[in-house]
Amino acid sequence: MLFVLSAIIFQGCKKDVVTSASTTSDQILAATINGTSWIPDDVTASITYDGTANTKSFDVMGTIDSKRVKWTITLSDAASATNVNTFPLSTYRVDGTDRVKMTYYTSADGTTYEQVGNVEPGSGTIIVTSIDPTKNVITGTYTMTAKKVNYNDDGSIESIETSQILSGTFTNLPYTFSTK
Repeated sequence: MLFVLSAIIFQGCKKDVVTSASTTSDQILAATINGTSWIPDDVTASITYDGTANTKSFDVMGTIDSKRVKWTITLSDAASATNVNTFPLSTYRVDGTDRVKMTYYTSADGTTYEQVGNVEPGSGTIIVTSIDPTKNVITGTYTMTAKKVNYNDDGSIESIETSQILSGTFTNLPYTFSTK
């Protein structure tokens, strides 16, 4: 009887250990940058309502080592730019206006970041698929291609560098909500 009781307790403890040791994804922001997996260790996200300008913006920045991804979606229509802790579920594309800005940065020294080219119209998309304003978390996907044109001294094109940020996800990304 003592042996059976010990086995049950041991199994119960073993299950607890397995449960607590199980891995859950901490990849609240991730992507593939130029073919390499990228998971930042420093991530900030915010939704800000500006009553004076009647705009609402969703800003995200993720950084690790020498790579940084940043984007801003700015809404200015009266139906979307409201002073409530939500953001419309939709697809947002870089279109040459200031509505959607996406940037990719690199750093040679780990402290000073320089923008790598530009994300041109049609080369960047953010899709917001869910938001929980009670928990202040937002989920979706993103992708962008930054293009940098290098010129010779005479103004002719020397080379074109592209940086592809693909399969980007933000999953239950915590954000702050504020008003100006």
